[in-house]
Amino acid sequence: MWKTIDKAFGFERVLIRENERAVALYKGRFMGILTPGEHWLRNQRDMLQVEIHDLNSPEFVSSFDRALFREVPDEAARHLTEVRTSRGEVAIVYRDGRLFGILKPEARTVFWTAAGPWNVERIDISESLEVPADLANRLMRASKTERVTQFEVFEGQTGLLYVNGEFARALGPGSHMFWDAGRKVTVKLVDMRRQSLDVNGQEVLTKDRMTIRINVAAEYRVVDPVKAASEVKDFSETLYRALQYAFRKTLGVKTLDQILENKVTVDAEVAAKVRSEMAEIGIEVGEIALKDVILPGDMREILNQVVAAQKEAEANVIRRREETNATRSLLNTAKVMAENPVMLRLKELEALEQIAGKVERLTVHNGTGGLMNDLVKLRD
Repeated sequence: MWKTIDKAFGFERVLIRENERAVALYKGRFMGILTPGEHWLRNQRDMLQVEIHDLNSPEFVSSFDRALFREVPDEAARHLTEVRTSRGEVAIVYRDGRLFGILKPEARTVFWTAAGPWNVERIDISESLEVPADLANRLMRASKTERVTQFEVFEGQTGLLYVNGEFARALGPGSHMFWDAGRKVTVKLVDMRRQSLDVNGQEVLTKDRMTIRINVAAEYRVVDPVKAASEVKDFSETLYRALQYAFRKTLGVKTLDQILENKVTVDAEVAAKVRSEMAEIGIEVGEIALKDVILPGDMREILNQVVAAQKEAEANVIRRREETNATRSLLNTAKVMAENPVMLRLKELEALEQIAGKVERLTVHNGTGGLMNDLVKLRD
């Protein structure tokens, strides 16, 4: 009945709740922004248009947004809060003291003022894109990280910060957060701890034309991460190649016997050259060593035979030496016995004692008396 009466008089009843606001237009022109309550609005020939907004979604999103600020700026300013950012800044928007959102550079957004109160913190990013540590913690707690990029640099590492492909500065261990504001931010991690590099299975032709395979090891440490990352594409690969060339040059002028005699060192001049070349790109090279020399199968068998023959010859020399010493000792003993009959009889008794300890029964043909007489004679 009320709707029929309203239409008969050319009016329409519009009810706005406490959590709502509305934009009203009649014949395509703004009538204003409706606040909570009952409103009677002219609506002849259905020319009234009402757009209702829920304040639970505090951002004002409407096709009439810009027209509203242009045609009725006072009304828009009374009910809406507009936030704009310039090219070199971001804005942190707080709602009732709590972080609500982030505006990137050259952005604009509009909030219902009644959904606030609203506060805006503006941050200049023209000089640095890094997010201050306290603000980064707030963004993390509020889970508002869609406008930032975070990197972790661990202990023993250095992070190299690049902005749009250009090196900016080095980062120490910790968590680092940067604004995602139209410029590409990347971080390259460089391990600063002492490391080892193995060059395995490298084939080398020796001076006596033997093909061997070697395993090389070296210790190194990055002392200038900026040089190490910028002077070459991959500093570990560069060191790998330098070690390859160094050992091929060193071992190529030595015979196999020379290599096997001293396989733990590399030519001092070549090693110094490797260290010098790597120092130019910020790498400090420590010990360089030849770990293993791997021979072909047939050569290993031949060398084993040679070693066995050498050891057998050494064993023969030792046996001959011992036999000579034993013969010389027997000769000296015989001379002593020939000159001293008592010594000879003592040797006989020692032999008799040893025999008696190994048999159950011992028969003395000379008789016990004869044996005792002999003992008395020995004593006299």
